[in-house]
Amino acid sequence: MDSTQSDLQALRELVRDLAHRVERIERKLDLDSTVHAVSTTPATTATPPAPAQKVLEDFRSPAAAPALPIPAKPSARVAAPAPEIDLESRIGSHWLNRIGIAAVLIGVSYFLKYAFDNNWIGASGRVTIGLLAGIAVVLWSERFRTRGYLLFSYSLKAVGIGVMYLSLWAAFHVYALVPSGVAFVAMLAITASTAAMAITQNAEILAAFALTGGFVTPLLLSTGENRELQLFSYVALLDIATVVMVARKPWRRLLVLSYAGTLLLYIGWYAEFYTRNQVNPTVTFATLFFVIFAVAPLLAQQPRAESGAFASVPLFLAFVNAGVYFLQVFAMFEEIDKHAMAWFALALAAAYIFLSRQARNHYPDKENVERLHYLHLALAIGFITIAIPIRLDGYWITVGWLMEAAVLIWLSDRIRSSFLSLFAVSALALGVFRLLVFDNFNAQVLIFNARLGTYAVAIAVLAATAYFGKKRGDELGLRGAAVAVIAINLLALVAMSLEISDYYSREMAAARPSYHAGRYTPYNPAYVNNTQNIRIAEDFTYSALWMAYGTMLMIVGFWRRSAFVRWQALVLIAFTIVKVFVYDVSQLDRGYRIVSFIVLGVVLLTISFVYQRDWLQLSSARRKSGEPA
Repeated sequence: MDSTQSDLQALRELVRDLAHRVERIERKLDLDSTVHAVSTTPATTATPPAPAQKVLEDFRSPAAAPALPIPAKPSARVAAPAPEIDLESRIGSHWLNRIGIAAVLIGVSYFLKYAFDNNWIGASGRVTIGLLAGIAVVLWSERFRTRGYLLFSYSLKAVGIGVMYLSLWAAFHVYALVPSGVAFVAMLAITASTAAMAITQNAEILAAFALTGGFVTPLLLSTGENRELQLFSYVALLDIATVVMVARKPWRRLLVLSYAGTLLLYIGWYAEFYTRNQVNPTVTFATLFFVIFAVAPLLAQQPRAESGAFASVPLFLAFVNAGVYFLQVFAMFEEIDKHAMAWFALALAAAYIFLSRQARNHYPDKENVERLHYLHLALAIGFITIAIPIRLDGYWITVGWLMEAAVLIWLSDRIRSSFLSLFAVSALALGVFRLLVFDNFNAQVLIFNARLGTYAVAIAVLAATAYFGKKRGDELGLRGAAVAVIAINLLALVAMSLEISDYYSREMAAARPSYHAGRYTPYNPAYVNNTQNIRIAEDFTYSALWMAYGTMLMIVGFWRRSAFVRWQALVLIAFTIVKVFVYDVSQLDRGYRIVSFIVLGVVLLTISFVYQRDWLQLSSARRKSGEPA
């Protein structure tokens, strides 16, 4: 019996020791250990462990087997949060690593050059050694990867892949051992093998190595000849392979790398070889690249966790791709047919409207779908805005932007989109700014001219903006409506003032001395009096116009019971008062001065009487609101 108790105690000690070891191993592997401690009665005396044969016999005998608690299965592994890397660790593990790669490659390059200069090894031997060394380094790196040293393993792979590319470059360019086709196929095999490793090992950095090697290949094998078809066909295949890869893996950053490589090769070729007779194939390839990277954001897989600048990769790519493509085509067609670019811009606008619908319907990244959708809409509106000045001239550009604003205002009201409202206001502001600052009208007749017509269009669009803003009813809409009403009054005053200016300019021109037979007519003293009278009449007309407009606004404000309109009237009347008392007193003739002050006084007394009669019951409204009457 004592022997049995001793064996049971030894077995309990053995199980407890095993449980503690399993727990320590799980902690090292970042596992949540759920192994429960075995509840035992502490031994009063230390007993030596039983022989192994006796323990096995006890396990074989059901009667002698003790009822021991069975450890629970470990729970599913929970990913521990990634430890925050401080600056020192980042320098040591990342920066020094990259510098080390560069140093090794430079060292290998110097060694190869030294070996070449001293003829240690023949040309074929040098290339063979380089290829074998590169392959050996890549295979050796797998040993570190299996042991968990991923960063060091990828660094070795970068060295090995770089050595293989350099060896093939030397075989083709330096020693002419192989033709360009063989070197190209060999480099393509290296690129494909690296991409296959990236997919099987789920390593985005290896995919970046593959892409880098793929885009460097044309540079390494360049012979200075113009091979547009071969170059851009190869680049297009690389881009398509990148899109397929990011559709399978959440590696959206590769799109930026692929686009950068495509753009650099395109710019390099364009600067060196492009001529006008190559416009058709060049535009075809530029369009192909544009389509690939326009569709790529719709197909790219969403990473599980992505932050920082890389979270906006699809937005960045869509924006840059649109702008670069338009500039590419514009640079080629500007001298051929500039007006055709307007239709091209409209076609791009239609394409981005289509993409905006596809983004909302099919884009897998639900979190950023709205941003991509609105970006596509913004690009469409932007291309429409660009098409107008390309196709039209003069004030028709202003009319085009104003009509675009009108359409956007109507559309934003129909679909209840604040985003479109923002672009409508932007187009409207652009049109009004151009109307006031840049448009130079040569009005041949008064009133019925292009200038007043353009101002009428701007006022009509502003009126529509005020109407739809008030219809929205929210704070933003009401503020927009108020600004639009103020802009309407300002534009109306400017338009009528310009008509007055044109009228008196004609009068001034008619009063000037005429020019006959190569000389002016003799000086006429009456000319000075005539021009002075014309200027006095012009100043008086301005004051009369502004006072009349202010009175009209005041009447409308009383009729509509709108304090907002009445305040505009008061501001305009105050401005006219200042002009009459400060400027007109010293400039106007006595008759005009008398009329100005009498009319001004009558208008002010009338407005004062209306306020004193309190026809709008403003005093009672103040008393109800608690304000002093």
